[in-house]
Amino acid sequence: MSRYAIGIDLGTTHSALSWVDLQAEAAAPEILPIAQQSGPGAVQDFALLPSFLYMPNASEFAAGDLALPWNAAPTRITGEWARSHGALTPIRLVSSAKSWLGHAGVDRRAGLLPADAPAEVERISPLAASTHYLQHLREAWNHRHPEAPFDQQSVTVTIPASFDPAARELTAEAAQAAGYRDITLLEEPQAALYSWIAASAGDWRKQVQVGDIILVVDVGGGTSDFSLIAVTEEAGNLQLNRVAVGEHILLGGDNMDLALAHGVARGLAAEGKTLDPWQMRALTYACRLAKEQLLSDDSLQSVPLVVPSRGSRLIGGSIKTELQRELLITILLEGFFPAVASDARPVSRPRAGLTQIGLPYAQDAAVTRHLAALLGRQLGATSQLAGFAQPEAANFLHPTAVLFNGGVFKSDLLVARVLDTLNAWLAADGAPAARLLQGADMDHAVARGAAYYGQVRRGQGIRIRGGTAQAYYVGIESSMPAVPGLEPPVQALCVAPFGMEEGTEAALPPQQLGLVVGESVRFRFFGSSVRRDDQPGTLLDFWSPDELQELAGIEATLPAEGRAVGEVVPVQLRARVTEIGTLELLAEAAGGAQWKVEFDVRDDA
Repeated sequence: MSRYAIGIDLGTTHSALSWVDLQAEAAAPEILPIAQQSGPGAVQDFALLPSFLYMPNASEFAAGDLALPWNAAPTRITGEWARSHGALTPIRLVSSAKSWLGHAGVDRRAGLLPADAPAEVERISPLAASTHYLQHLREAWNHRHPEAPFDQQSVTVTIPASFDPAARELTAEAAQAAGYRDITLLEEPQAALYSWIAASAGDWRKQVQVGDIILVVDVGGGTSDFSLIAVTEEAGNLQLNRVAVGEHILLGGDNMDLALAHGVARGLAAEGKTLDPWQMRALTYACRLAKEQLLSDDSLQSVPLVVPSRGSRLIGGSIKTELQRELLITILLEGFFPAVASDARPVSRPRAGLTQIGLPYAQDAAVTRHLAALLGRQLGATSQLAGFAQPEAANFLHPTAVLFNGGVFKSDLLVARVLDTLNAWLAADGAPAARLLQGADMDHAVARGAAYYGQVRRGQGIRIRGGTAQAYYVGIESSMPAVPGLEPPVQALCVAPFGMEEGTEAALPPQQLGLVVGESVRFRFFGSSVRRDDQPGTLLDFWSPDELQELAGIEATLPAEGRAVGEVVPVQLRARVTEIGTLELLAEAAGGAQWKVEFDVRDDA
C-alpha cells in the first residue's frame, strides 16, 4: 500500500508537486522543493518547476554545466534556468507544451516544438515535452525521498476540466512514459476546490451551505477553465456535485504576455526602435517574468526589461525598457477582464483562408465574455437537483460563491473586477451577490488539491461528485445509396451520458452496427455539456451547434481478425470510463471478437 499520496500540477507555465502522508492522521498537503538547474553547474531547489525546456547547441556549454543530481550529463535544460536563459535565445526554448498537447488539429507526437525554430534546432513533440516535465518531477521526488520510491506511491495528475478524451488519454500516456505506475487524472478546478477544503481545516462547512452554487474561475498560463459545483445534502451531510464545466478555451497567461509585449513594442516604436520577430519573442518571455513580479508585489510600479539584439545596428546592442504597472493593469483589465453585460458573448471574426500552423487561441480575449456565455448556456444545469430551481425570469445560472485560481488572480484588482462584473449581472437578474471564498493558494492550489484527492480516495475527506464533464457520442454514417454531391448523413449515438463515473461501464441497447475492419477508417466523436438527459443508446438525427461540438476524430485501421479487408462486421457497442478518467469504446461481434476504439491518437488504435 502507498505511503504517500502525490499530487502533480502539470501546468502550461509552471508545474508543482505536493504530497501528503497517508499514515499520518489529519496530515496536510506539503510542497516538494524541486531541484533544477539554476545556472551553469548550479542546482537549486525551487517551489515550482517552470514548464520550459531549453534545447542547447552541442557546443554551447561545457561538460558538467547541465548536471543534475540524478543525471550527470543531460542534453537539455529544464525549469528555472531554461526559462531565464531561453528568454535570450527563444528559438531554442520549448514552451506551452500543455496547450499543444490539447490541440486536436496537429499530430501531438510529431516534433513541433520549439515552434518556428530553424532547421538546425532539435524539435520534440508536445507529448515528449510533457513526459520530460513529469519525469523531472519523478526524479526530484526520488532524489529527496529515496526511502519512498515514486513508483510505489499513489499519484494524481491534474488536467484542465475542458480537456477532451483524446487530450486526457495523451496526458495519461505521458505519465506512463515518465515512469508513473498508479495514476489518476483530476480536473484542475476540482483540485483547486479540494485545496481550499483542505486548507480550511474543516471550516469550509461554515462558508458554504446547501443550495450554494460555487463557481471556480481558473485562469492559468494557457487556458481559462470554469467549473460549477453545487452544494447538496445527503443523510445530513454536505455533498459537492460538479454540474458543469466550460469549453476548452485557449486563453490565459500566454495571451496576456503577448499583449503586454505588443504594448511595450508600441512604446519603443514611438521612440524609433523597431523589433524584429526574434526580438518580439524575447520581449514576450521578458514580459512574462515582469508580469509575474508585478502581480506578486503591489509595491512595484515597474520592472526593467532587456531585449537582446542579434545585429550591430542597435546602439549599445540590447534595448533597455520597462513594463509599467499602469500599462499592465490597462491591458489586463480592459483587454482580458472588461466589465460587460450578462448577455455578452465572445466575438468571432471571419477566419483567413490560409493561416500559420499554431495553437487555436480564442479569438476573443475577454475572459468575462466567455464566462457570461458559460453561465447563460448552463441555465438548466441544476434543474435535476432538489432545491436548486432557478427563478423563472433568470437569464443565466446564478452562482452564489466564487473561488479563484491561477497566477493572474494574485492581483486583488483582477479578482475584484471579475467579482464586481458577476455581481452586476446577478443584481440585474434580481439575485443576491456572490461571495468570495477566501484563502486560495494561487501557485500551489492545484497540486495541493491533487494530493488531498489521494486522501479522499482512501476515504479520508469530502469527495466532489462529477464523472464525465460531457455526454459523448459517436458518429454513425447512413447506409443510403450514393448521391452525387451529397455526403451520407451522420447520426450521433450517445455512448456515455453526462456524469458517468470513473470505473463504470455503459451497455448500449442491443442494436447492431456495422464495423469496418482491415482498412483505414475515420471515427467521428462529439461532446455535449448541455444535453444532460441523453442515455446510452440515444440516437440524434439533428442537433444545433450549441448542443453538440465535434471532437478530435480518430484515423484507425482495426485488425481484420481473419476477415476480408474492408468487411463490415455486425457489432454491439459499449463504453467504459477507466479508473484514471479516460474513455474507451468497445465493439463486440458474435463469437467473442472484440475491438477497442480508444479516444486517443495512437497509430495502433
